[in-house]
Amino acid sequence: MKRTVLSIAITSLFFANSCKNSKSPKQETARTEAVKSDITDEQLMDRVQKDAVKYFWDYAEPKSMLGRERYHEDNIYPDNDKHVITTGGSGFGLATLLVGVERGFIPRQEVVKRLTHMMDFLARADRHKGAWSHWINGETGKTVPFGKKDNGGDLVETAFLTSGILMVREYFKNGNAEEKALASKCDELWKGIQWNWYTKGGEKVLYWHWSPEYQWEMNFPLEGYNECLITYILAASSPTHSIDAETYYKGWTRNGTYLTDKTKYGLPLYVKHNYAEEYGGPLFWSQYSYIGLDPTGLSDKLVKNYFELNKNQVLIDYKYCVENPKQWKGYGANYWGLTAGYTRNEDGSTGYTAHMPSNDNGVITPTAALSSFPYTPKESMAFLRFMYTQKPEFIGSAGPYDATSVNYSNWFTPRYLAIDQGTIAPMIENYRTGFLWKLFMNAPEIQQGLKKLSFKSQKYGIK
Repeated sequence: MKRTVLSIAITSLFFANSCKNSKSPKQETARTEAVKSDITDEQLMDRVQKDAVKYFWDYAEPKSMLGRERYHEDNIYPDNDKHVITTGGSGFGLATLLVGVERGFIPRQEVVKRLTHMMDFLARADRHKGAWSHWINGETGKTVPFGKKDNGGDLVETAFLTSGILMVREYFKNGNAEEKALASKCDELWKGIQWNWYTKGGEKVLYWHWSPEYQWEMNFPLEGYNECLITYILAASSPTHSIDAETYYKGWTRNGTYLTDKTKYGLPLYVKHNYAEEYGGPLFWSQYSYIGLDPTGLSDKLVKNYFELNKNQVLIDYKYCVENPKQWKGYGANYWGLTAGYTRNEDGSTGYTAHMPSNDNGVITPTAALSSFPYTPKESMAFLRFMYTQKPEFIGSAGPYDATSVNYSNWFTPRYLAIDQGTIAPMIENYRTGFLWKLFMNAPEIQQGLKKLSFKSQKYGIK
């Protein structure tokens, strides 16, 4: 079945429904044993980070070595897309591999060789005015259409990938000859992206898609607030094809009209989450742009503290799950978190949706809480401890499975998605050490781009 555009009133989400009506195998196939309850918090974080690294190290697409769109332990791929790689998820994968190196989970020299291979593949792959497509055939480098007219450049997925590419460059740029050569390849890829092309001839807004066949027919302007902030940051930071500050403030902020004074559970939302203004959107909105972009004390002309914005979104999601107005079994302080991912259809098969308080069907996506560690360390740790010590059936070969439900007799799907698994190790590491935040925020172009857009961060000397 063809992957389709979600139509749940969040028009900014373009994700999968390819496993709709595909049956999961019997749940007793889980192999993992619960860890002992006396395991320390540090050991637990090590464990889940190491598990998440496996997705991009052990289960990468074998020819390109980039992140597969999906990895299914049951080896059932209804769309025959085992070879399809995801651009954005691969960007999160680059960050994940850096965490693996820094933590000593995988050997640095082998990672450098693999990253070099990946950059060479990306240089050969189809590009559309410098941008990559959402999906790429991992065997050929050719664009795989995400939809009929979505068969060209995807600027948002390109941004997620580019964030990872820049962090790789920064990490290895002062290394040995092989590492410096890798950094140079990263730099060349970054400079080849024509961000300003995606303003459709100079409009004061970025557009998500451009196709050599269908041109601008997708007609999807990037307007806040959702997961796309990093796209504007990178476009403004480009040393070769940049946008101006007016494009950011007229486009992304909707001429400043995306602010709100609404609160939920006594917590200010600060911005209008697109089509999700009461509770905020799915939790990946507080994660995808912030793998490298450090929200700590970060402000611009309109938003006074991005960390508080994200923290409140996560806490609202948490409080909703604890309140549990739909009375799902299992929801509570140690089992919470709603975001986009695989889901349980009414007939028990595996589907896909963007879980959030306004779209809650009793399914908890582990990446939601685990990738929220910087904002809610206590609440996220309670979830992590619950998963590994009490729900071993929810843990597979690459960490917690993508979708779980205590309510439906401990239902799970033995499957993973790159965009979900790829945020876990990076965001936990940002909580632990700020490692990736430091790499990205100290990149010279990012410093200049943030200043251009009137961002301020005392932490990084941006005034």
